[in-house]
Amino acid sequence: MQIEDLQSKIKAIERTILARHRANELSLRLATIPGVGIITATALVATVANASAFKSGRHFAAWIGLVPRQNGSGGKMALGGISKKGEPYLRRLLVLGATAVVRYVRNKPELAGWVNALLARRPARVVTIAVANKLARIVWAIMQRGGTFRGRPFGIA
Repeated sequence: MQIEDLQSKIKAIERTILARHRANELSLRLATIPGVGIITATALVATVANASAFKSGRHFAAWIGLVPRQNGSGGKMALGGISKKGEPYLRRLLVLGATAVVRYVRNKPELAGWVNALLARRPARVVTIAVANKLARIVWAIMQRGGTFRGRPFGIA
């Protein structure tokens, strides 16, 4: 009984999210990005009221928490893991979308030479975070400048 109750509530929430996605032009444009689905697009639109509040895509990615931690002194900088400071829900959604992209293009060099070149040099989770960072920058560009995603489906190579 409880499971059926929860399933009906989940379906009602999914219908609400889908209706809000279809009613919002920016959300529809964000969903054209590979790795960004309906839930991620609506969450981005709901959370980020004004993309011009961020100076660049890098600042947007840093606000989400998808940039490496920086340590250094004496002019020598060392990059660590991602800081995980910022917006955890959006970061989780973008990392999940990036994981799907990385898994899809892993053995398809014609689709994403950039991703596969990174996979040859770095562990898969590091590449996933790099793709999530790139997705965040693309999201910022679309929110800031308008338009839809016109790049190659899964990479810049």
